[in-house]
Amino acid sequence: MMDARTWRVGCRCLLLLALVGSTRSEGVQSCEEVRKVFQWRLAGAVKGLPDSPRPGPDLQVCTSKKPTCCTRKMEERYQIAARQDMQRVLQTSSSTLKFLISRNAAAFQETLETLIRQAENYTSILFCNTYRNMALEAAASIQEFFTDVGLYLFGADVNPEEFVNRFFDSLFPLVYNHLINPGVTESSLEYSECIRMARRDVSPFGNIPQRVMGQMGRSLLPSRTFLQALNLGIEVINTTDHLYFSKECGRVLLRMEYCPHCQGLTLSKPCMGYCLNVMRGCLAHVAELNPHWHAYIRSLEELSDAMHGTYDIEHVLLNFHLLVNDAVMQAHVDGQNLSARVNKICGRPIRSPTQSPRCSFDGIKEKHGMKISARNGEETLANRRKEFINSLRLYRTFYGGLADQLCVNELAAADGLPCWNGEDIVKSYTQRVVGNGIKAQSGNPEIKVKGSDPVINQIIDKLKHVIQLLQGRSPKPDKWELQMGSGGGMLEQVSGDCDDEDGCGGSGSGEVKRTLKITDFLGISSVYEDISTKLLLVKPNCLGCSANLHVPHVEYTSVLGLP
Repeated sequence: MMDARTWRVGCRCLLLLALVGSTRSEGVQSCEEVRKVFQWRLAGAVKGLPDSPRPGPDLQVCTSKKPTCCTRKMEERYQIAARQDMQRVLQTSSSTLKFLISRNAAAFQETLETLIRQAENYTSILFCNTYRNMALEAAASIQEFFTDVGLYLFGADVNPEEFVNRFFDSLFPLVYNHLINPGVTESSLEYSECIRMARRDVSPFGNIPQRVMGQMGRSLLPSRTFLQALNLGIEVINTTDHLYFSKECGRVLLRMEYCPHCQGLTLSKPCMGYCLNVMRGCLAHVAELNPHWHAYIRSLEELSDAMHGTYDIEHVLLNFHLLVNDAVMQAHVDGQNLSARVNKICGRPIRSPTQSPRCSFDGIKEKHGMKISARNGEETLANRRKEFINSLRLYRTFYGGLADQLCVNELAAADGLPCWNGEDIVKSYTQRVVGNGIKAQSGNPEIKVKGSDPVINQIIDKLKHVIQLLQGRSPKPDKWELQMGSGGGMLEQVSGDCDDEDGCGGSGSGEVKRTLKITDFLGISSVYEDISTKLLLVKPNCLGCSANLHVPHVEYTSVLGLP
């Protein structure tokens, strides 16, 4: 019996004969197969195409001493098809990477919107449960604050320092009227405005507004930059997916893919070395992206690793209501002193008794606003970022190896099979194979690469810029200074990861560390848990509580200073 090795050798010989012998003889005798492939792949009309090989003196690229099945018009159509095929394989090769980044960008944005809605609900429920008399009046300020948080995160030109100050400015008149001077009464709008303006002078909330500014700055800005960087990554891929190839590249692509058809070799594939020379030449400028793309992914990873503690937006947003409660309590405790200072600034108001609207819970929700439950370790936003970075890290050398990937996976013949070398079917390619990048192309026997590509240069400049931003948003292990805006000129130094003053080690209200459960990567549902208790997320029947916050979906505007 024939052993397995003999059988494999016999099959290989038969395949070689089929590719070399039959197609050659058929190509010499008839152009029927070429006509069929031309009509099928290019949807071209067969009228006017040669029935049999003939001389082709007018051909520009697919020249041969042998008779040809191509005309000048066919060659022009083939050249268009070769460019289109190149676009297709580029888009196919990058589709997984592009989907990875775009899917995560959408998922992170949706998760952040969920966090913002939840943080608003926590703050509204705080007022409904603890400070009912001022809940309705506080609702608009709470909603405005979290709307500004969302706008800033998703790229709008708003200042965190300003909207933090605006929130506490609007909160002080409510606290003054309802807690410092108990017994809800009504004062004039002018008097309330005076109290609001006096907030920064009398400092009723101590250093808590500054702590909130610090936490918001440290957590919002890195998350905002992270999302914008993901958007730039998608832009880079879209650009390289739709590159315009030079005339010289178009000619060598035509010679590699469709010139063998002119000789009747419709089943041929290019030799591996020949394919590498052609693709490394055509993609020489793209390969120059590689070190910058590598640095881009590394910078994303460094920023993601640094976003914990007071740099973790999940922690900061979900504990914002605790700092608000501390602020209100501090003002209440210092009420007598504050009242005297406000009277000096604004005078004594003329008041008339009135009834303030209150939140109204039904009995069950009021009784079970907090529900004890065991913690079961849900996945956090930080873990999701880490998972994404781990997947993205696999593509650090994507652009450096793109030409090789296309030849190995898509274009070139397998080892040992007869292949096209640009002129004929051969057993192997004998020319020198060059490396990747522009400098390596000086010895390329298939294509001459000259100059630079302005589109690629622009993408490289954008990557350099966003890398600087990413690295600038990554806090250092020792100390990191945060300068927020020019409005208040507040400068804060942070040492270490987190401390009590940052609101990480517990506060007067009792620290609640929660995790965000993401059960579906695109359709995100979330449950927030603390260390020992779970907050039952009910839709409150409360006049001053917002069950749903519609954060405007803002496209990633170019706030990176990029064109």
